[in-house]
Amino acid sequence: MKKNISSDSNRLLGDKLKDGITIAAGGFGLCGIPENLIKTIAESGIKDLTIIGNNMGTDDKGMGLLLKNNQVSKVVASFVGDNKEFERQVIEGLLELELCPQGTLAEKLRAGGAGIPAFFTKTALGTVLATNKPTQTFDGSEYVLEHSIKADLSIIKSHVSDEAGNLRFRKTARNFNPMIATCGEICVVECEEFMSEGLIDPDDVHLPGIYVDSILIDNHYEKTIEFPTTFGHEMSGNTPARENMAKRASLELKDGNYVNLGIGIPTLVANYVEKDKNIIFQSENGLLGIGPFPKLEDLDADLINAGKQTISAAKGSSFFSSADSFAMIRGGHIDISILGGLEVSETGDLANFMIPGKMVKGPGGAMDLVSGVKKVVVLLEHRSKNGASKILKQCKLPLTGKGVVDLIITDLAVFKVLPDNGGLLLTEIMPSSDLEKIKQYTEAKFKIANDLVS
Repeated sequence: MKKNISSDSNRLLGDKLKDGITIAAGGFGLCGIPENLIKTIAESGIKDLTIIGNNMGTDDKGMGLLLKNNQVSKVVASFVGDNKEFERQVIEGLLELELCPQGTLAEKLRAGGAGIPAFFTKTALGTVLATNKPTQTFDGSEYVLEHSIKADLSIIKSHVSDEAGNLRFRKTARNFNPMIATCGEICVVECEEFMSEGLIDPDDVHLPGIYVDSILIDNHYEKTIEFPTTFGHEMSGNTPARENMAKRASLELKDGNYVNLGIGIPTLVANYVEKDKNIIFQSENGLLGIGPFPKLEDLDADLINAGKQTISAAKGSSFFSSADSFAMIRGGHIDISILGGLEVSETGDLANFMIPGKMVKGPGGAMDLVSGVKKVVVLLEHRSKNGASKILKQCKLPLTGKGVVDLIITDLAVFKVLPDNGGLLLTEIMPSSDLEKIKQYTEAKFKIANDLVS
């Protein structure tokens, strides 16, 4: 089929933009977003939109422009992040938000494009995001039913397109773009480079042109980096206590492990891995083999981690879509995940994505990680800002996962979560802490290991 090809986004989108439509948009943070198509939608003034995507950009960039213009009535996303306007509209009830775990979202989009109406997953089981959803048992384990996603219009970004609509993406800018392309009744792609038909080697095509209807040729891109992070500056603002937690967590990594690091304190863990260990770090936005933070002159807007920090790719690394990324996570191919937390219970329940009425960050990839990896380590400060314990008998905040944590590392202590609801076992006392302090600030009951390290 002949594609509509133009350098005029209004010409490609004009008759497709109507009030009340559902738009799926590619990108992860501001990486790989169709920024020129988004600007055209913002300038069109259409209202009452349902937006589907991993997130809504920032306050002034990406899909955040549509929020600023009050064009959006509903969002289906996995992450709110640092978008204050997004969070404000949700908390004040001005915007309907359907939170969806990142891997589940990627799979719902892929399923929608593949004609699969629904599927079962372990992700979100036992959490508020699975409320009233049917479950079924397979091979002795319970799974949640999730319905696929279709959109009226898909807008995506590619690095290269040819006249046939074949696409090639660049580094972690691939992320959600391939699945978003497939789930729309109409797909419009904007590309940085345009080639004649046949100039992209078939072996190099990441998404075939059958999914693409229109192509915007545009070489005007801001390609904003949310968190430009350079080597030697990634630990700026961190305390000795946080560094000690990261050092201790690094001891859990074994030679040859495939490891996912969450955002915040977990990102520091890579700095303390022993040089003789071969550890392969995975980032859920589509990279296996994270290298060191880059030098200033090597910053690349198309190469970020899940925290939107600039990174490098290690020797032997690979790039892939978000759907493929979570397939390796849910499939049990990742050995260990190190995450942050708001609360952990004595039975290994984890809460880390929202404080109702105050903070809505979203689950991101955490719900998928805790349901699929072989071992989950949680790093968190032992007490909240008001002095309350975060190591509780029972979590008070909405759960990320039920009974999923294997090891807890705080600024005061290290606890193993014993199997079969056996509770917590204190195995180590962290520097500048003591047993009396741990007893005072721990709500959960715990046993003390015979070989306690202090």
